Amino acid sequence: MNNVKLIARHFLKTVWKSKVVLPIYMVWLALVLYAVATGYATYTKQNELRKKYQAKARQSWEANPDKHPHRMAHFGSFAFRIKHPLSMFDNGMESYTGNAVFLEAHKQNTANYSEASFSTGLLRFGEISEAMLLQTILPLILFFLGFNAVAQQRENATLKILVSQGAAFKQIIWGNSLGLFAVGIIFLLPVLATTVTMITLKGNAGAASFIRFTIIGLSAIVFLWIISVVAIGVSAISRTSRSALLSLLGVWLMLAIVLPKTLQAIGNYLYPAPGKIQFQAAVEEDILKQGDSHNPDDVHFKKLKDSILRANKVDSIQQLSFNYSGFIMQEGERMSAQVYDAHLQRLLTIYDKQNRLSYNAAFINPFIGFKNITMAFSGTDFAAYRHFQQQAEAYRYDLAQTMNVLQMKYISNRKLSITDKPYSIDKSHWTSFPDFKYQYQPVNAVIKQQWVALVALAVWLVMSFLLINYIAVKAKVI
Repeated sequence: MNNVKLIARHFLKTVWKSKVVLPIYMVWLALVLYAVATGYATYTKQNELRKKYQAKARQSWEANPDKHPHRMAHFGSFAFRIKHPLSMFDNGMESYTGNAVFLEAHKQNTANYSEASFSTGLLRFGEISEAMLLQTILPLILFFLGFNAVAQQRENATLKILVSQGAAFKQIIWGNSLGLFAVGIIFLLPVLATTVTMITLKGNAGAASFIRFTIIGLSAIVFLWIISVVAIGVSAISRTSRSALLSLLGVWLMLAIVLPKTLQAIGNYLYPAPGKIQFQAAVEEDILKQGDSHNPDDVHFKKLKDSILRANKVDSIQQLSFNYSGFIMQEGERMSAQVYDAHLQRLLTIYDKQNRLSYNAAFINPFIGFKNITMAFSGTDFAAYRHFQQQAEAYRYDLAQTMNVLQMKYISNRKLSITDKPYSIDKSHWTSFPDFKYQYQPVNAVIKQQWVALVALAVWLVMSFLLINYIAVKAKVI
C-alpha cells in the first residue's frame, strides 16, 4: 500500500505541474458555471410559464357559467408537465418530448409544445448540461491526462527502474489509477457542489430529490473510477504514448458517440414504430368498429338501448330514472379509452424493444449505463414522460366520466321544445372538480426501471479490479 500511495501521489504532482492542466480546469469550471446558469434559468422560466398557463386553464374552466355537463366535457382543460428540480442537472429527453396535453372527452391527445419544435436544427447536436459534461467531456479529459502514465515511463526506461526497486506492476497500475481517479474527483466536486446548491435554492425540491442526486453522485464516482482504470490499463499495455493516446481516443469515440447512436438506429430498424397520423387513424378505425356513441343509428348502441329498456322494464328512454344520453356517453368514453389504451400499449411495447438494445448494452458500454441513470433519476427520461402521459390520461378520463355521471343524474330525458331553456346544472359542480397536479415518480419506481443500468455499473466496477490484475500479469516492462 505504501508503494501504491507513493505512485498515486507522484501521479498527482506530475499532473498538476503540467502547464496544460490549470487551463483545462479553468475551462472546465467555466463550462460547469455555464451549464449551471442555463440549467437554472431554463428550469425557473419553464416552470413559471407552465404553472402560469396551468392556472389560466383552471381559471378558464371555473369561469364557465351554468351549462350542460356534456358541453363541459368537450370544453376540456390542459395538463402541463412541471419540470423536475434535477432537470437542471440533466435535461435528458425533455427538449424533444411535449410538455402540455389538451384534455377533452372521447379523444386522447398527445403531448405537444416541445422545445425542439421551437428551436433550430442546432439542438440535435445536444445541449450543454452538467450531466453531458460528466458523460462525455470529463472521460475525454481523463483519457488525455492518463494516456502516458505508464507508456511514457516505458519509453524513457523509468518503468524498468521502478520494477527493479521493488514496485510490482500491479502496484504501478493501482497507484496511477488512484491518482487519475483523484484528478477525476477534483473535476467532479464543482459539479456536485453546484447541483446541490441549485436544488437547495428551489425550496420545493424535497428529500426525494436529494436521494435521487445521491444515487447519481455515487454512480458518477463509480463511472470515473472505471474510466480511470481503462485509461491506465490502455497506457500499461501500449508500447508508446502515441499508440496509447490513439487507442483511448478510439475507445472514447466508439463508446461515447458511435455505439449509442448505432444502437438507436438498429433498434428503430428492427422494431419500426407507426407514425403519429398512422397511430391515430388506427385508433379511430377500431373505435368506429366497436360503435359510435354520437350516432343514434349505430348498431352497437341501438342494441345497447334495447337491452337497457328491457333491464329497466320500460318502453322508452323518457321513462328511465337516469339520463340515457349520459349513459351512452359514459359507455362510449369507456370503449374509446379501452381501444386507445390497447393501441398505446402495443406502441409502448415497440418503444421498449427499441430501447432495450441500449439498456442491455450498458454491460458492454459504461457510458450508456451512466447516461441512463442520470436521465432516469433526473426525471427526464422516456419513462418519466410516459408517467406524465398516464397521469394526464387518468385525469382526462375521470373528468369526462364525472361530467357523464352529472348528466345521468341531473339532466332529464325529456326532449326540449323550441321555447324551453337548454338543460344546465350549477357551475359549482365543475369548480369543485380538482385541478391537474403532476406527481413525480417515486424513487423506488425509478430504481426498478433502471436496475439493469445499476447492476451493469456494479459489474463494471468488479471488472475494473479484475482488469487491473489481468493487465498486471500480461503487461511487459520493456
